[in-house]
Amino acid sequence: MKKLVLAAALTAAASTAYAGSLAEPVVEAPVIVEEATGSSTGALLPILLLVVAAAALS
Repeated sequence: MKKLVLAAALTAAASTAYAGSLAEPVVEAPVIVEEATGSSTGALLPILLLVVAAAALS
């Protein structure tokens, strides 16, 4: 009975020792989502400042 328990323990230890491999893990590249922006986004602030300046001069 002791030999059976010893064999089971050695088998369990050997199977966990060889569970991994030496191959490099495959890592997928992250997905980068770029938001599309319109050209009017950069022009909003100068137009707003122009409207505020025109209102101040009036």
